[in-house]
Amino acid sequence: MRLDKYLCNATELTRSLAKKMLHRGEVTCDGVIIKDPGFKVSPEHTICINGEPTEVRGSRYLMLHKPVDTVCSSVDDGYASVLTLLDLPKREQLKIVGRLDADTTGLLLLTSDGQWSHRITSPNARCGKRYRVTLETAIDDEALTQLRDGVLLHGEDSPVRGQVERIDERQIWLTIEEGKYHQVKRMCAAVGNKVVGLHRQQIGALELDAGLSPGQWRPLTEEEIALF
Repeated sequence: MRLDKYLCNATELTRSLAKKMLHRGEVTCDGVIIKDPGFKVSPEHTICINGEPTEVRGSRYLMLHKPVDTVCSSVDDGYASVLTLLDLPKREQLKIVGRLDADTTGLLLLTSDGQWSHRITSPNARCGKRYRVTLETAIDDEALTQLRDGVLLHGEDSPVRGQVERIDERQIWLTIEEGKYHQVKRMCAAVGNKVVGLHRQQIGALELDAGLSPGQWRPLTEEEIALF
């Protein structure tokens, strides 16, 4: 890795500030001042800034309880980005794993590990996402059967289906694998109902931590990371 890139990954420095620090002779490699930003850093090297050792952060894995009126984007788009909820350095480097609409709440994963993210979002992974769906009107048994057997969405060539459990007359648990655009809302519309509340509770075997209030987050445990 280039030394200037290493410094950016290990600190809050931008590339231009890292180069200025190098030019001032404030960076050493194994005790030797290095001014070349293209110097190749190896794992066995010890890089210091003004005598203080540095270390590149490892991959990060986070669980966030997404609140309503936030967007899964790196920029604010009418609503605040979920990244603004994270009091972390280099938060803009985190990848949002999948998307939730601005009006949808619940489990959201973020990571700097692209391969891990792909294992969750790839269509081939068939990773189930479980939602608590609140409907505008009561849902009958016929509609539940339709959702289980498959409904054809507008603009799609093949039907989609889900695992369905009734909570009460206007609430259901719906687990889907595909993750098509507005899929839950479109599935419910296909059986003559309208979603008025949507909350994602689970991705694969990972459930939202009940101790997290909307807007709160925490790092995933090693066991949770290994689920994907």
